[in-house]
Amino acid sequence: MGVPLGLEVPPHTPHAISVSLPTWRDTIGYEEAEKRVIDAMISGYPRFFIHLSIRKLARLCEQKFGRGGEQCMLFPSQKIADQCRSFMQSRALPSGRPVSARLIHFSICPEDKLNQGPCVNEDAALLSSAPASLHIVLFPEEAFSIAKQFWQHAGLGVSSRLAEHCLALLPADPTFVPNGLQHTPRKALNKHYSAKKTTRSPPQSPVAEDLGADHSVYLEERYGRNLPIALAASAKRAMRRRISGVLVRDNPADCGDGPCAGDQNYAVGPSSRGVKSMSEHDVFLYPTGMAAIWNAHQLALAVRPPQKSVCLGFTYTDTLKVLEKWGPGCHFIGDGSLDELEKLLEAESQRDPTTPPIVALFTEFPSNPLLRSADLPRLRSLADKYDFLVVIDETVGNFVNVEVFPFADVVVSSLTKVFSGYSNVMGGSLCLNPQGRHYAELKAHMAAHYEDTYFDEDAIYMERNSRDFRRRVKVIDDNAEAVCEFLRSKSAAGGAASPVVRDVFYPKYVTRERYERCRIKADPALGIEEGGYGGLFSVTFTSLPAATAFFDNLACYKGPSLGTNFTLACPYAVLVHYSEMEWAASFGVDETMVRVSVGMDEPVGLLAGFQKAVEAAEAAVQQECA
Repeated sequence: MGVPLGLEVPPHTPHAISVSLPTWRDTIGYEEAEKRVIDAMISGYPRFFIHLSIRKLARLCEQKFGRGGEQCMLFPSQKIADQCRSFMQSRALPSGRPVSARLIHFSICPEDKLNQGPCVNEDAALLSSAPASLHIVLFPEEAFSIAKQFWQHAGLGVSSRLAEHCLALLPADPTFVPNGLQHTPRKALNKHYSAKKTTRSPPQSPVAEDLGADHSVYLEERYGRNLPIALAASAKRAMRRRISGVLVRDNPADCGDGPCAGDQNYAVGPSSRGVKSMSEHDVFLYPTGMAAIWNAHQLALAVRPPQKSVCLGFTYTDTLKVLEKWGPGCHFIGDGSLDELEKLLEAESQRDPTTPPIVALFTEFPSNPLLRSADLPRLRSLADKYDFLVVIDETVGNFVNVEVFPFADVVVSSLTKVFSGYSNVMGGSLCLNPQGRHYAELKAHMAAHYEDTYFDEDAIYMERNSRDFRRRVKVIDDNAEAVCEFLRSKSAAGGAASPVVRDVFYPKYVTRERYERCRIKADPALGIEEGGYGGLFSVTFTSLPAATAFFDNLACYKGPSLGTNFTLACPYAVLVHYSEMEWAASFGVDETMVRVSVGMDEPVGLLAGFQKAVEAAEAAVQQECA
């Protein structure tokens, strides 16, 4: 189970979403930019650790188009590059000088590799021979940290598969400038969570085992770039149907290698998402979950009167950053109190009764990492009374377990997590509620402005991964509930005499009544199974040595991300809030917190692993007291 520090999680996965940080000390070393840790890293969560293929492509672009001391970020469209530049221009350098950034459009054709002239085959049948288009933002190297904020928060940068596609189209000679280049200046590495700056140069690190041509061709080409481009459109349609709940039948065995659920004539019916009029046309795909959240915020700002947003509950850190850094700002209600929210809404309404008090409210159901659930019926009532949008992130709950659509105007999700499960591709979705009071204007704006930048090859992988989504969720739910029952029995709440476990955060124990209101109820007549409590939980300990011993001895993968088919753990406060742990602790995210995403592991072995980790924590406490 152990993976050496800095290598991909899962192992031998070229586009892995996570990275191995196997011990508590390694995680602290990562946050402290310790050389032994940084030098070992060849992977990481893609919005924080820029993939080595993207770095290589960026260096080539800097060599070809950069001026002295310039670095760059790579994006899939001019619109996104413009948004990055605008964000950078809105922020000054540490010196106080404004940021000067310029844009380059780099068009890459299959003919470029052989220096055969301009693109002549724009309609290439295979992904491997399709032209590629890069939009490059060049800026002074001292502005890299600002550009990185856009990359991290917006989640709109090029994917590692797109970067590899571009590199495959370019000649080996780095001095060659392709004929398809358009050089158009216009007007006007990467840590995971730590704010500390680290070098962007490629790390000197161990190389993962080479599994041979059969492995790489079968997994990274058989179902990716060697498929016809037409199947990418079908894959995206299949995902939109799967997410909108309109598929009458969605059996992985039916599809073989192709995304048959995306066929034009495939049977669809009323949505199972709680709003029967919802269709695949109300679902919009994005390259990452954060891109869906960022675009939901942009959508709200575009169609509603300009006001601050509300972040309700202690949400994932980048959601709050998006609401704070774009638009008029954000009211943060970290404890999730609807009483406090109602007081805020009333006060803002009295201050200016001519406009809604806020533009939108963002919340998670349940929240990450505290697994708290908002009172969605009451929240919906407040939204109707004060006329603001409700945006719900259902990533942790997922639509196999909970039904949140009736209470939301917009539902977002990170498809990277349990929808994919395989931890080898990123993706996100934004869904509109056709019964929402502002649906018409939201849909009209999306129709006019939505831009599909989800790379075709990534979409093909995501669709294939998601075919057994429902089956996997049920296994994960059962495993997680068993683990949480065991850990709770070791806590004071569970009656343990001398517990080392302080608390277990899990929807079954935290704000359960609110979660139950939205938990899907079984209906055998309709073939609907009861929803579970999800695969994510957090656990805190009575001391830091206990937490450290538990984590270090836990027999599972260790690293960022969640929703994986395998069990994955991290010391959450250390990894996500290292520079603000006192602030995080004030909301219940204790320094000792270990967040666990339970996978599809064999149950007996899984429980035995947690038993061993608890015993190690108990031994650490005894040693501390000796």
